[in-house]
Amino acid sequence: MPSTVSYSDKAALRGEPGYVWRSGQERRLRMIQEWIDLTNATILDNGCGLGTYLDAFASFTPHRFGLELELDRAQKALSVTPGIVQAKGETLPFVSDNFDFVFSNEVIEHVEDDRLAMAEMVRVTKPSGRILIFCPNRWYPVEQHGIYWRGTYKFGNIPLVNYLPNSLRNRLAPHVRTYTKRGLLALFHGLSVKLVHHGRIFGGYDNIERRWPGFGRFLKNSLYTAEKTPFSVLGISHLLVLEKDS
Repeated sequence: MPSTVSYSDKAALRGEPGYVWRSGQERRLRMIQEWIDLTNATILDNGCGLGTYLDAFASFTPHRFGLELELDRAQKALSVTPGIVQAKGETLPFVSDNFDFVFSNEVIEHVEDDRLAMAEMVRVTKPSGRILIFCPNRWYPVEQHGIYWRGTYKFGNIPLVNYLPNSLRNRLAPHVRTYTKRGLLALFHGLSVKLVHHGRIFGGYDNIERRWPGFGRFLKNSLYTAEKTPFSVLGISHLLVLEKDS
């Protein structure tokens, strides 16, 4: 990975936080509610960014905590809830068996050690509590985190990068992981959790709908229908739900 970090490199290494709440985020919140009882739950948003989901969780529970590695983002999230700490996902500063729900939204692909980060999420979850993770699907046709080309970060959506062999893909995108189903499920092998649900979902595509409303609605409806078919393998993200052993 390049040794110098500019502002654009920071976006590459950590991803861009959610700046606004749009239909894509609202849809993910509904998905969360399908699998998680948020009512009065003690929640950890593990990689909370600016706190957009913590803000959404406020209508369900006051017991909201967030972890964020980047200091400037953590400081901004404090305006949502005082329960924000700056730390790494591989060393969560919380006691074991503490949270009813641990949430990770497009974060685990950016940590240094994703296996250790998964183990930490399991550790701090209460027995019978749940973990829900969204993370990039390897077979989505576009790499959304940009690439490094000749040592320079190129921001943007780059098609077909993730279809390359690992040796080539990881030279272009050493800053971010993307997961096959097998690779994702392997992260919690041997941990004290069981699989509740795995699926693949498509995105919000709000920008497309704003520019071309009719086409945007058609695209979204078509892709959301495809989530219930084998074409879901092309979804933008995995949706993984785990439950800790009681």
